[in-house]
Amino acid sequence: MNPSPDNKNQNTALETSQASPKPTLKRKNSAFDLKPQKDLKLDPSTSIPQTESTPSESTTTNIIDSAPNAPPKPESSNIPKDTPRSETSPPNPADTPTPSAPQPTPVNSTPSAQKPKKKKSILSSGNGMSSSAKRIQKELAEISLDPPSNCSAGPKGDNLYEWVSTIMGPSDSPYSSGVFFLDIKFPVDYPFKPPKVSFRTRIYHCNINSQGQICLDILKDNWSPALTISKILLSICSLLTDANPHDPLVGAIAQQYLQNREEHDKIAREWTKRYAC
Repeated sequence: MNPSPDNKNQNTALETSQASPKPTLKRKNSAFDLKPQKDLKLDPSTSIPQTESTPSESTTTNIIDSAPNAPPKPESSNIPKDTPRSETSPPNPADTPTPSAPQPTPVNSTPSAQKPKKKKSILSSGNGMSSSAKRIQKELAEISLDPPSNCSAGPKGDNLYEWVSTIMGPSDSPYSSGVFFLDIKFPVDYPFKPPKVSFRTRIYHCNINSQGQICLDILKDNWSPALTISKILLSICSLLTDANPHDPLVGAIAQQYLQNREEHDKIAREWTKRYAC
């Protein structure tokens, strides 16, 4: 019995499929080795059935993450690349040192620490006084016991180096019946330097200017440590009686004193009544 043409074609196709088996793809366990085998040869005329779907992106990511030789997954972008992973872990509270409580500042409850020290008066006696203070205090005692005629002097308050003095105008001068106030300031190196004496009361005199400065030789070049305040006041009183127009501070008054003494004395008496009485 001769086979039919249809059976003949089926047998031929069956033999062809058995003679050339379909190639198969083998996947290795490694996620990085996805290449086909080198010995695999495909017949271009033979179609390969799609037995498996292409793995999605998430499946590939999971395979790469589970690979034993895969690089570590990078940490959050906020962590520096060169910072070890262990440094980002939170510190253990047990390892953190507990700050000690601040110690209260001791307060000295003694009254001397709370109250300022009282300033010592220069008039107080003691071994701590300087040589100038001792000298001034000695002169103060002398002028208090035996003041010069028509003069007085003493410290301002408790300051031993600043005095105030009064001089009564000499009776035989145009300054009679006047009371003139003066300021006396001692230097710290007194008596090796002269004190500064100036008039507070205005006076019409060729040797005394409007600022109260006095032109007296013993207060300048002719000063000597042997001189005292009492002697200075007596010299000023003599200057009120007899002016020195040849060494004046006010040239116009000195010229009037020499040329018109009567007019000079008249103006001097008027100033005395206006400013010193």
